[in-house]
Amino acid sequence: LVPFRPKTSCYHTDQQKNLQQFFKMLARVAQGLRSSLRTSHFAPAAGAFRTSFTTVEEATPRLDRCELYVPGTQAKIIPKAAKSAADVIVMDLEDSVSAGEKDIARKNVIQALQEIDFGSKTVAVRINGLYSHHMYKDVIEIIEQAGERCDMFVIPMVGNAKDVYMADSLTSQVETAVGRKKKIGFGLIIEATLGMMNIHEIAAASKRNESLHFGVADYAASTKSRTTNIGGPNHLYGVLTDKDGDKPRDYFWGDPWHYAMARIVVAARANGLRPVDGPFGDIADPDGYRAQCQRAAALGMEGKWAIHPSQVKIANEVFSPGEAEVKQAKRVLEAMEKAQQEGLGAVSLDGKLVDIASIKQAEAIVKKDEAIAASQ
Repeated sequence: LVPFRPKTSCYHTDQQKNLQQFFKMLARVAQGLRSSLRTSHFAPAAGAFRTSFTTVEEATPRLDRCELYVPGTQAKIIPKAAKSAADVIVMDLEDSVSAGEKDIARKNVIQALQEIDFGSKTVAVRINGLYSHHMYKDVIEIIEQAGERCDMFVIPMVGNAKDVYMADSLTSQVETAVGRKKKIGFGLIIEATLGMMNIHEIAAASKRNESLHFGVADYAASTKSRTTNIGGPNHLYGVLTDKDGDKPRDYFWGDPWHYAMARIVVAARANGLRPVDGPFGDIADPDGYRAQCQRAAALGMEGKWAIHPSQVKIANEVFSPGEAEVKQAKRVLEAMEKAQQEGLGAVSLDGKLVDIASIKQAEAIVKKDEAIAASQ
């Protein structure tokens, strides 16, 4: 039995104190939950609070059909790369540079940024990963010493949004300290299972983000795929047609990288970024490289890496809309403009349905063709 307690003014005061303590406790619990969500792997997915009619803010527009990678140790090759037909020149300080040559490579890159005329090309530097003690020197010394010519940092082995935040914070501090006028953009390489798992939060992690790249070699190692190739198909990954008596059965190769590439495209496009396919290691197989470019383009990627000058022309060809394609896109836009003037939302062109979605597709083709023409 609960003993009777008169409801005196003291009783009400005690009740109010208890309620105040209760609400304070709830506030502490709520604060703890908010903190855990900010730091936990189980934070809400990027874009979870965006509505379906949210307008996606596009990253800095850049022509990105081919990204030519040049080791930072090869100072004599960098001027040649600058004169190539590649849209983007990436001077590398990471995988192509041995541990003992990191400082030399960085000095070469800084000198190139100071002295070489790259024209209207996008110039990027692949810095060392956050796991490396060379990374902070890359960021600080390039920003402090190389002037304004570096457009982007390509960041390897990005695993989660915290990685992007760390790189953004350091970059921002140094830019502010030197009074840099132009903000450096980020290209983020997804090349491990952790990065693929967190790809959507990575894509939305910073206003500096411009592109997502598929690092197929390290990704294959991370997933323990049975291959030692850098990109390309795998003869083990295929399907056998059904058995039909004694008739010979066909074996069709599949694409073991389709899932990873498609996921990168979705995350990139949902956040206004450019999806870019990574390297193809067999330099002696131009047909194989072309095939990889074609399947990347079909999935919606903007371009592909080139690890040899011979690959540049192929990438530019595949990721450039053809003359017939541009002509047809312009016809679509003209047909839809006429249809809208007549109050129609769709129209037939050459026996095919053309609607509002067709306008977006056609505009993308025409816009890219115009960007290519302007770069020449």
